[in-house]
Amino acid sequence: MVQDDDDADEDSVPLHTDESAKNRDVPSSAALPIIRPALGRQQSIADRAKSAMQGYLNHFLGNISLVNSREVCKFLEVSMLSFSPEYGPKLKEEYVMVKHLPKIPKDDDSRKCCMSSCFSCCNDNWQKVWAVLKPGFLALLADPSDTQPLDIIVFDVLPASDRNGDGRLSLASEMKERNPLRHSFKVTCGLRSIRIRVRSSSKVKDWVAAINDAGLRPPEGWCHPHRYGSFAPPRGLIEDDSQAQWFVDGQAAFDAIASSIEDAKSEIFICGWWLCPELYLRRPFHAHTSARLDNLLEAKAKQGVQIYILLYKEVALALKINSVYSKKKLLSIHENVRVLRYPDHFSTGVYLWSHHEKLVIVDHHICFIGGLDLCFGRYDTPEHKVGDFPPVMWPGKDYYNPRESEPNSWEDTMKDELEREKYPRMPWHDVHCALWGPPCRDIARHFVQRWNYAKRSKAPNEQAIPLLMPQHHMVIPHYLGRSSEIQIESKNTDNQRVIKREDSFSSSSQDQDIPLLLPQESDGLTSPEGNPKPNGLISFLHHIDKPRKNSNGLPFSFRKDKAAAVGLDTPMKGFVDDLGSVHYHEKKSADRLGHVDLQDTDREWWETQERGDQGGFAGDSGQIGPRASCRCQVIRSVSQWSAGTSQNEESIHNAYCSLIEKAEYFIYIENQFFISGLSGDEMIRNRVLEALHRRIMRAYNDKKSFRVIVVIPLLPGFQGGLDDSGAASVRAIMHWQYRTICRGQNSILHNLYELLGSRIHDYISFYGLRSYGRLSDGGPVATSQVYVHSKIMIIDDCVSLIGSANINDRSLLGSRDSEIGVVIEDRELIDSYMDGKPWKAGKFSLTLRLSLWSEHLGLPAGEVNQIMDPVIESTYKDIWMTVAKTNTAIYQDVFSCVPNDLIHTRLAFRQSVAFWKEKVGHTTIDLGIAPKNLESYDDGNIKNTDPLERLTSVRGHLVSFPLEFMCQESLRPAFNESEYYATQVFH
Repeated sequence: MVQDDDDADEDSVPLHTDESAKNRDVPSSAALPIIRPALGRQQSIADRAKSAMQGYLNHFLGNISLVNSREVCKFLEVSMLSFSPEYGPKLKEEYVMVKHLPKIPKDDDSRKCCMSSCFSCCNDNWQKVWAVLKPGFLALLADPSDTQPLDIIVFDVLPASDRNGDGRLSLASEMKERNPLRHSFKVTCGLRSIRIRVRSSSKVKDWVAAINDAGLRPPEGWCHPHRYGSFAPPRGLIEDDSQAQWFVDGQAAFDAIASSIEDAKSEIFICGWWLCPELYLRRPFHAHTSARLDNLLEAKAKQGVQIYILLYKEVALALKINSVYSKKKLLSIHENVRVLRYPDHFSTGVYLWSHHEKLVIVDHHICFIGGLDLCFGRYDTPEHKVGDFPPVMWPGKDYYNPRESEPNSWEDTMKDELEREKYPRMPWHDVHCALWGPPCRDIARHFVQRWNYAKRSKAPNEQAIPLLMPQHHMVIPHYLGRSSEIQIESKNTDNQRVIKREDSFSSSSQDQDIPLLLPQESDGLTSPEGNPKPNGLISFLHHIDKPRKNSNGLPFSFRKDKAAAVGLDTPMKGFVDDLGSVHYHEKKSADRLGHVDLQDTDREWWETQERGDQGGFAGDSGQIGPRASCRCQVIRSVSQWSAGTSQNEESIHNAYCSLIEKAEYFIYIENQFFISGLSGDEMIRNRVLEALHRRIMRAYNDKKSFRVIVVIPLLPGFQGGLDDSGAASVRAIMHWQYRTICRGQNSILHNLYELLGSRIHDYISFYGLRSYGRLSDGGPVATSQVYVHSKIMIIDDCVSLIGSANINDRSLLGSRDSEIGVVIEDRELIDSYMDGKPWKAGKFSLTLRLSLWSEHLGLPAGEVNQIMDPVIESTYKDIWMTVAKTNTAIYQDVFSCVPNDLIHTRLAFRQSVAFWKEKVGHTTIDLGIAPKNLESYDDGNIKNTDPLERLTSVRGHLVSFPLEFMCQESLRPAFNESEYYATQVFH
C-alpha cells in the first residue's frame, strides 16, 4: 500500500487521541483490544485505510446474527451478551472461579478448577464460569455462548455505611487469602454475597474497581439512593423518550393492556396481588372471548413469547383470592408461561404483609402500573352501573360486591355469586397509567429483582424457571451503521433545547442495532455555530457515556471518590439538583407570565385534546389521556422480606411528604385508605397527615388560598354489616380513618379547628362516590358506594403521583407491603388558571384531573372550562361542594343508605336497618334499596313519587364523606375480637 501522510483523503475519519480515549466509556472497545491502540500509534497507516477498516468493523458489528454467533464470540473471547444492546455497553468479562453454584455438567476438562497447570489452587467445589459485568448487574454464565445466567447479582442501593463507621459499603471488595497464590474478591448486594477467584492480584483490583464503578456510575448509580431515597433516578431530564399516559377506570386500562399483550414480541412480565385467568379485558364478554386473559396469554405463548407471572401467595385463612387455583390454571396454558407464588409464610415468618404491586410489562417497551389488578370486580365504565341483568358486561363472579359476599370458590367462575335481581354490584373507580422509555425499564428492573429473589427462595433448582436479567435504560444508537437514522431538531420549549432522536432500536427492531466498536469523538459534539457535526452523534450520548467529573475535575471513579447519597427530600429543581435544572417554583412562575383569557379559549377544549397523539392509546370517552413527554421517577416500598434488599426503601412515603410540602395552591388525593399520623403520634408512623397539616398552616399564616381535596371510599370494601359480630375488620379500618380525619387529638380536623374555626373546610375537605340504578326491568332501584381504589395525588395540575400504594403504614413504611409507583412531572404545558391567575399546567396532570372531576361531577365535555381553575370559589364551593351536598341529600331522602351523618350510634343503626327491612321487604347490607314510592306531604296530602324521578337531580357520583357517622361509638376492636391483637394489619 502506498501511503501519503501529507494528503489525507477528504473522507477520512479523525483519530482519537489516547487521552480522549481514556475519558470515554466505549461500549465494546474490549472486543478487539489490539486495533484501537494500533490505530492511535501507527502514523504510517493511511487515513483511507483507517476509514475503510472502521467502516468494515461497523458493518461487521451491524450484523447482530453474525456477531452473536458462537464462532465469533469464541474468536473475540467475548460472550453473546457483549453485543446485546438491550443490556447496555460492554464493561468487563472473563473466566473466573466460583464456589457457591451447584455442579455444572462437564463435557471436558475445561471446567477444572485449576487456573494454572503448575499447582492446584482449590478443591473440587470451585468451578470455572464466565463472568459478565454490565452497567446494572454481574452475571455468571456456564459458557460465553450461553444467554441464560447460572447466577446474577442485580445491583441495588447499598447501606449508607458499614457497622464500623468506615463509610459507604462497597459493592465489591478484595479478600485476603491464606494461600498467597490465591486471589479473590467478594461481591455483596442486598442479602447476597458471592466470593470470586481470579488469576492474579492485579485482576482482583481491576474487577473490584470495575464493579464498584459500574454500581455507582451516573446517571443510574444503582448502588446509591436517588431523590426520595429511591433506587431509580429521575428520567426525562433530557429527551430520552420518557412518556406517560393515564387511564381512568378499568374499561380504558384493560383495553390498553390487552392491546399491548397482543403486540408482544418477546416477553411479558405480570405481577399482581390478585389475578384471575378468566378475566375478560374487553366487554361485552360474549363478543370478546379472545380478549380473556388466559386466551391472550395462550396465543402469545404459542408464538414463542416468554411470560413470567409473579403472584402474591396469600394467607388462605385471611383472604379468598385463591392464588393456588390461578397458578394451576396459568401453568396449564403453555410451557412458555412461568408462575411463581411468594412468599412461603411458614418459612419466612411473614403473615401480615402482602405483595401489593400491580404490574404488566411488555417487551421492556411499555409498562402499566396503578391501582388495577387483573382480577374480578375491577372492570368498570364511567357510568359505574350497579346492575347487569341479564349479564352482558360482568359474567359470573365478575358481578362482584365484597360488602355483600366473598366467593368461597373461584373454580366455577361463570356461576353467579350474587342474585343479580336483588343485590347491586359494587362499582369500582380506579386510575392506571402506562409508561414508555427508561421509567418502563426501571420498573422492569424492579420486577426482575423480585422474580429472582422469589426464584432463589422458592425454586432454586427448577431449570424451567430461569433467572432474569434487567435491560439497560436506553440503547446507544448507531450513527454509522446501515440501519440507523438520527435526527437532531432544536426547538424552543420552556427555554430549553429539546433533542429529538430516532434510533432504530425498538421492540420491533432489536436485531438491528448494537453499540459501536469505534465511536467518534465525544468532545465537542457541536461546531461553534451550534450545528451538529457530520457524524450526527446526539448530545445525550455525551452525558451517558462520558464519565462525570467531580469537583476536582477528575473522572468519576469509585477509587477516587465516594458518592454521597442524595437526600430523601431533595429540593425540587425541575427534577434533580445536580444537573443545573431551573428551580421548580421559579420555572413555573417564569413560564406562567402572560395572561390568557379563559373565556376566549375553545369551549370544546376537552373534546379537541389529542389523545394518543404520539402513538399511545386512543379513546373518545375522556377516560384515556394524551401520551405526554414527562419527567418521571419510579418509587417503591420494599424491604428484606419482599425483595431481598439490604435495607428498607420507603421512597413512596418520602415522595408524598415532599410533594405536599412543595405544593403552591392545590392538592387532590384519591386513595383507598386515608390513615396517617401527626408528629408525635406513636401509633401511626407515616407522616402524610403531618405534611398536609404543616402545608395548610403555612397557607393560613401567609393568608393565601390553598385547597386539599381527598376522595376515599365511604366504607371499607370488606364483607359484613357494620353491626355484625364478624365485621370487626370493617370497624377497625373505620376507626383508624376517623382517628386520622376528625376524631380525637391525633386527627387533622381537630387540630386545624382550634386555629381555623369554621374556615376549616376552606382548606381541606373529604368526599366519597356513590351510584344508583335499576337492577333489572321492573326490579328495585338500588344504590351502592363507588369503591375508590385509585392511589393518586395531583399537585398544582403539574405533578402527579400514581401507583399501588395506599395512604397507610402498610403501604408506606417499606418494611410491610411491597408497592410500586411513579412521580410524573409534565414537560408539555397547557394554558390554564390557578387561583384566578394565568397558569401553565401540565398536559398529563391537568387532563387527568379534568377527566376525574368531569366524571365525579357529571359534567359534559363542553363544560369542562368551568372547573379549569380548582382553587377559586366558583369552582371549589359553587360547583364541587354544592354538587356533593346536593347528591348526598338526595341519596339520603331516597335510600337512607349508610354511612350517613344522621346515625351516631349502633343502636340507631339497628333501628334503621329494622325499619327499612320492614318497609322495603328486602334491603342490601348497606340499606341500598329504594321503596317503590317516596312519600311526601303536599298541602296536608300524602304524595307518592317515583324514586327515579327524585334521583334524576343527582349529578355525577360525588357525595360528602359522613364525618359524623357513628361518632358516639368506639369502632376500635374489643379485646375479645381477634382484630384487637393484629392492630397493624388495619393501618
